[in-house]
Amino acid sequence: MAPPIATAASTRPPRVPTARKRAPSRRPSPQLLYGTAAVVVVLGLWQLVAALRVKPAIVLPGPLDVVGAFEQLFSSATIWDDLLTSGKELLYGLVIATVIGLPLGLLIGWYRRLSYVANPLVTFLYATPRIALTPLLIIWLGIGDTSKIAIVFLMAVFPILINSASGVQNLDPAVLRVARCFGAGDLQIFRTIALPGSVPFIISGLRLAVGQALIGVFVAELSGAMHGVGMLMNNAGQQFQTSVVFAGLFIFAITGVVLTGLLRRVEQHFAAWRPDR
Repeated sequence: MAPPIATAASTRPPRVPTARKRAPSRRPSPQLLYGTAAVVVVLGLWQLVAALRVKPAIVLPGPLDVVGAFEQLFSSATIWDDLLTSGKELLYGLVIATVIGLPLGLLIGWYRRLSYVANPLVTFLYATPRIALTPLLIIWLGIGDTSKIAIVFLMAVFPILINSASGVQNLDPAVLRVARCFGAGDLQIFRTIALPGSVPFIISGLRLAVGQALIGVFVAELSGAMHGVGMLMNNAGQQFQTSVVFAGLFIFAITGVVLTGLLRRVEQHFAAWRPDR
């Protein structure tokens, strides 16, 4: 008998079972779990102390009292004017501080002679309590929004400027020498090495600027403002509405947390842009 003819199916090599791809885990990260647990514990202890009335509610309101203050605030139309005013001052001040402080800091860090000229002025202005300039800014710019935006700008610009300059000045000199040995020009080195290497410093400066800008908004609105969250807190404090003061404080804190989270997203986006990746 003739041997059986091998078919295509019989000559096909046996299929090796492959491991199934596991679906990405949807479990929350430990950082989120521990952070949420810490916030819940602090709020619980705060509510317990407030419920025991160790201090009167007019001195130490509990979280439920603050929630009631939020409901009272957002049931009125004036809170939206306050939020709009404070948000405009914060946004304009931060944007102007970034537009001026970021390129100026990069230039100061890149050009040594410019740093020799600018460092004494920057150090003097940074060491000066800028909040003390509020009366002068009101005299020069008036009591309107311009003086308040100027206060926010002064509070936010120096962290951005100083951190941007430090980012460029802390670059590895060996990397710069190698780039110049291969014929790279100043503009190319600045674009491909200096700027990516300064991203962590720039983001850190922006984070610090957010906190300083929020302080500037609060301080600016204490000086003859018609609207604003700082003015709201000041009026509530004079009327012993402590829960409303806490509500305004939480508005500032939540704004800072949100802006800091956005900046962390930006930092993660540019993480692959660093030269050491």
